[in-house]
Amino acid sequence: MTSKLLTLAAAAALLLTLGACSSSPTASPSSPTASASADGECAGVSVIVDAGDLAAADEVSSETCVLADAAVLAADAFADAGVETVGTTQYPDDIVCRVNGSPAADEVLTSDDGTAYTETCETMPAAFAYWSLWVKPADGEWGYATEGASTLSLEPGDSVELLFTLNGEPAAPTP
Repeated sequence: MTSKLLTLAAAAALLLTLGACSSSPTASPSSPTASASADGECAGVSVIVDAGDLAAADEVSSETCVLADAAVLAADAFADAGVETVGTTQYPDDIVCRVNGSPAADEVLTSDDGTAYTETCETMPAAFAYWSLWVKPADGEWGYATEGASTLSLEPGDSVELLFTLNGEPAAPTP
């Protein structure tokens, strides 16, 4: 019994410390902020960005835990994790064109057949170079999202990933 109380007290102290370090001065227990439980598991929604082979992959790729005690939209989870997404002119809320500025408007992406391409964010990205949206339910497997981030609802324990695929690699998130 005593060890359980100590574990709960440690978890509460960690959450209070993380809440105090939050960049949002109006954070409350019901608003998403970065958090993890005492055992290192995400106490909310895991938000992952994998930029694959993009030039700025090291600066763009990240993994963040966003506190959520109720369902949250993927777009809100990305925003709370500090992930900036840009849609396309034709599909502003449905298609992700850039994540944290990548691919840059002047970054040349080359297809397997040697065709050079730069992303303009006007319409659908090229089939060989695009951000895909993936979701993994708690205790489930990764699956390709069937809707955009603005309507995709995530439950606590779920994971969501934006994955940049260039010439078919990577084809899916790492398990």
